[in-house]
Amino acid sequence: MRVTAQYDVRIKQLKVMGRVGVTKAERNRRQKLLLNLTLWPVRDLRDLGDAVERAVNYSAVAREAKAFVSKQSPKLIETLGDDLASHLMRKFRIRQIHVQIRKFVLQDAAYVSVGVTRTASLD
Repeated sequence: MRVTAQYDVRIKQLKVMGRVGVTKAERNRRQKLLLNLTLWPVRDLRDLGDAVERAVNYSAVAREAKAFVSKQSPKLIETLGDDLASHLMRKFRIRQIHVQIRKFVLQDAAYVSVGVTRTASLD
């Protein structure tokens, strides 16, 4: 029996500037968004051998997420979340990812958020 040691990497409240919204006027201006990213790497924790090059580089993930969001202009944060999850899974060795995007548009609410989870098929 092989016992696995899975782990996750979390990036909380990553500040990004993006264009997302139903109206063209809303998409024409950059707005503050907060990202919460949870990544489950492909590699088993015990396979890392304390070698940084075997781990998912969370600094690179954060940079890539910010760069990706800054180039997008969808109507829905659901679309942005799904596209970002797909993009990060292609760029990094991730078997599962959860992306939460917070948007600050409702006057009487702290924020609106959408969460998207994607899982790779590792055939």
